[in-house]
Amino acid sequence: MNSGDTAWMLVSTGLVMLMTPALAMFYGGMVQGKNVLSTFMHSFFALGVVTVQFAIIGYSLCFGPSWHGVIGGLDYLGLSGVGDQALDSGHQFPILAHFAYQCMFAVISPALISGAYAERMKFSAYVLFTLGWTTLVYDPIAHWSWHADGWLAQLGAIDFAGGTVVHLSSGVSALICALVIGKRRGYPAVRYPPHDLTMTVIGAGILWFGWFGFNAGSALHADGLASLALVNTHLAAAAGALTWAIAEGFRTRQATMLGVASGLVAALVAITPAAGFVSPMVALGIGAAAGMICYGGVLLKARFGYDDALDAFGVHGIGGATGSLATGLFARAVLNNGHGGGLDLLAKQGIAVGAAAAWAALVTFVLLKVIDAVVGLRVDQEVEHDGLDGALHGESAYGSPGGVAHGS
Repeated sequence: MNSGDTAWMLVSTGLVMLMTPALAMFYGGMVQGKNVLSTFMHSFFALGVVTVQFAIIGYSLCFGPSWHGVIGGLDYLGLSGVGDQALDSGHQFPILAHFAYQCMFAVISPALISGAYAERMKFSAYVLFTLGWTTLVYDPIAHWSWHADGWLAQLGAIDFAGGTVVHLSSGVSALICALVIGKRRGYPAVRYPPHDLTMTVIGAGILWFGWFGFNAGSALHADGLASLALVNTHLAAAAGALTWAIAEGFRTRQATMLGVASGLVAALVAITPAAGFVSPMVALGIGAAAGMICYGGVLLKARFGYDDALDAFGVHGIGGATGSLATGLFARAVLNNGHGGGLDLLAKQGIAVGAAAAWAALVTFVLLKVIDAVVGLRVDQEVEHDGLDGALHGESAYGSPGGVAHGS
């Protein structure tokens, strides 16, 4: 065992785990005060339910011996054979540490989708959707991309830390959720401003911090590649925060704190697939481009009339696609195992983006329709008016359930 690599993987696991509570804060501050706890539940409950799913079957489906490059076998069912032995000959840290690290990626992915259906989905529907989506969408796409025998890996498509696996898949699924579930009451005539922007900004800052484990940990070594990924992550986030604010300033004559927070997250999404494959100056460019492109992506919902409540598609779907395609253009062979950018790699990245988006969209649509037929997707109008916190969970973030301290 390499103690340095093992320590880095354990620390990175903790960093990525922290991102899910950070996401709860990031999303929670943007909803109405009467829905903040239900929004927190979308992230915190995922820490429970997806962790159990990943331990029982998810890790095996992602990383078990490949079945025709499509899905992993059941060799690791219930963590059978997942212990203190080295992951493989090239990675001298315990396979159990690899399970823990990958588990945190699986947890946050469906939680990202909740930004699209915030303030209107039944909790029972959320639980069924999260379990179904993790098993039927996340696990197969992770196998395609990150297992050595996965069909996208065999094709030659690359995804350093989850631009396609995590962000594109969740972002596209978020768009389908927004379209199928429908708009919040009165939207867009009724405005839904953030009830606690301070909470959102703190969440964004913790996401930035945790993303160092998300990207640099994906090097799977405590080495120069991890250092490159960490630096690229930070540079991209800084650039994205600036360019979103600049784009917003040109359009509205005001640069907002929410815009800065959104820009840094969009850039973190975009650099994720490229973090270990591009130079620092290219990372700056990717982050800058993501800030502007995702700002434009967020404006699409007003143009086309769908209600992606917290911009999960605009940031994660569009940001993930942007980063994955940019990786195809700008990857440098000298940096990581000979992956050189150009039209050939761009084409492979395009296939990966298209395949992941199509699979996520199709399965999400079918899954939502099945759940709607079984338990229903959406709370009734009275519950939506009064707030999900009291009706679904019997709690209030700022006063007694049903009290006046709802926020708006």
